[in-house]
Amino acid sequence: MKYFLFLALLISCASPKASNSAPEKLGKPIVAAERTSEYLPLLAGKNVAIVANNTSRIYSTHLVDSLLSLGIQVKKVFAPEHGFRGDHGAGETVKSDIDSKTGLPLISLYGKNKKPSPESLKGIDIVVFDIQDVGARFYTYISTMHYVMEACAELGIPVLVLDRPNPNGHYVDGPVLNLKYQSFVGMHPIPIVHGCTVGELAKMINGEKWLKNGVICDLTVIPCDGYDHTMSYGLPYQPSPNLPNATSIYAYPSLCLFEGTAISVGRGTAFPFQWFGFPGFKSGTKELTPLDIPGVVTDPPFENQNCNGILIENKNLSDTRSTKQLNLDWLLLAYKEYQGPSAFFKSPDFFDKLAGTDQLRQQIIEEQSAEVIRSSWAADLDNYLRKRSKYLLYRDFE
Repeated sequence: MKYFLFLALLISCASPKASNSAPEKLGKPIVAAERTSEYLPLLAGKNVAIVANNTSRIYSTHLVDSLLSLGIQVKKVFAPEHGFRGDHGAGETVKSDIDSKTGLPLISLYGKNKKPSPESLKGIDIVVFDIQDVGARFYTYISTMHYVMEACAELGIPVLVLDRPNPNGHYVDGPVLNLKYQSFVGMHPIPIVHGCTVGELAKMINGEKWLKNGVICDLTVIPCDGYDHTMSYGLPYQPSPNLPNATSIYAYPSLCLFEGTAISVGRGTAFPFQWFGFPGFKSGTKELTPLDIPGVVTDPPFENQNCNGILIENKNLSDTRSTKQLNLDWLLLAYKEYQGPSAFFKSPDFFDKLAGTDQLRQQIIEEQSAEVIRSSWAADLDNYLRKRSKYLLYRDFE
């Protein structure tokens, strides 16, 4: 045990080289994975499974590689959407495989099997979850966490969540999900922008008994050090292939709703989730041509077609932080200029799943103003904020 703690202290004192390049990093919290002395004693001598992707790192070294070097008995890795090394495009099936670097079995949690099976957890003493989230309900890593907690609760296996800051954790907004529209892009009755870290959300899932049959997970959350919800936190690593920078991460909660429409959000261009448009968009000022990009996107909307669109520039980032709201104007503008409701809502069922309700789609069709639409969320958001306050680990925004 002393050996583990000594090595943990060495790692904790190391200089995080990669974080120097993080955009807009005004605060410098220590993520839980880097606080090794807090959790290595919980793993020593146990058979460990890791739920991880390319963001699961202790500074510049992958968490799995670090734990193996410390003598922790990592037996297998569960891979979420985009894969263990983050090299799969959005929606692309992640297949179970063997990690070429470590020789560990990789078990897919994205595809047919989103929940770990009892067989896959056989012989495992504890499961570690360490994935960077971006704070939007439809970002599927939190759905993966839900299913991991549920599977472990059913088998009596403890779960250890290593927390990370939420870059969109400075506000809460959007319709609260109606469970009628529950899916893998929306598992919980929370708003689109939920304002929680994964650790806080894990506590909420447990506390509100949202797991199947109300089972309770044996949960331990290692918090970040020096983080609060007022911080502007730039991610040192790209959380998924189509979120390459701070602009995309801040715009994502607003632009992802377009995924249920005919409108392009820049997939297959140099500006994914930093631009939206379509051919003939009169208000568009930036022309782009979406292309198929292996490992990033296949068959993007308007592939090989010249599109006019609106580029979301850095000045919009400060607006997002100061208003603490989803940008509905983008959605309403695109709808007004496109070819009617049936053409615009190319996948109405999927749009409703992303929104968590069919009300937003109907409000857009009725051409209600952003203010009227937002007012329809107010009561549910107030109730959610009261619920959320019970599970916060960090100082909240005002």
